[in-house]
Amino acid sequence: MGGTPMALGGGGIVTLIIIVAIALLGGNPIDTGGGASPFDDLAGQTAGTGPPSSTLEHCQTGQDANEHQDCRILAVVNSVQKHWSTAFRGYEPARTRFFTGGVSTGCGQASSAVGPFYCPADRFVYIDLGFFEQLQSRFGASGGPLAEAYVLAHEYGHHIQNLTGVLRKAQSQDTGPQSNAVRVELQADCYAGVWVANAVRTGLIVEITRKDIQDGLSAAAAVGDDRIQEKAQGSVNPEAWTHGSAEQRQSWFVRGIEGKSPNSCDTFSGRV
Repeated sequence: MGGTPMALGGGGIVTLIIIVAIALLGGNPIDTGGGASPFDDLAGQTAGTGPPSSTLEHCQTGQDANEHQDCRILAVVNSVQKHWSTAFRGYEPARTRFFTGGVSTGCGQASSAVGPFYCPADRFVYIDLGFFEQLQSRFGASGGPLAEAYVLAHEYGHHIQNLTGVLRKAQSQDTGPQSNAVRVELQADCYAGVWVANAVRTGLIVEITRKDIQDGLSAAAAVGDDRIQEKAQGSVNPEAWTHGSAEQRQSWFVRGIEGKSPNSCDTFSGRV
């Protein structure tokens, strides 16, 4: 199938991110799904121009981002990719596709049950716009401004891993707290934290508060394998873990925030 979709493992929630402006980045094509082709260069797009889609034509200001989920997601995506374009030499922006219900990808057919995911075969991040309400109601996260952004930044972290070749380590069949599969996921969590530490510098995010960080940590814990297993089957089996425990995911997310650099995200040395 050309690779396995790299999903967060849980989900996200609709939250408020304070945006300066939607400065759409060239080379960051967005596809609204439904068979539409990816947009080409979105830089400088204004209402009434570009592809015939209402999904992005209305994303012009910070107020739009505060009021509309797709605009808010677009602002976060552009902030994440702007950061990595300066922090990672030779960065090639991932492509982004919005979908609802199901979508055909280079990694095969996927449904909304997967949640947001990255497909290394076609280098798309697939975002189900109907997914982000589930983390709070289904998994018990606190909600708040950074939960949704954490989910998105994690998936673009998988794109970094694909560019560096690390993502191949997740294709092994081993599971458990110290498995390569878990180490790959924890590194993506750490990369999400690195973006958080640098988000304001991208010019698309005004402020990230201590409360926002706590909300991001709540989201990271909610999608821990132990939390999901406990809710789904009433017991925890660490040897079946593929994404890491709540504690592991929070810990590496914090390491990225505190370290502010991918150098803080070596999950393949020592124990995690």
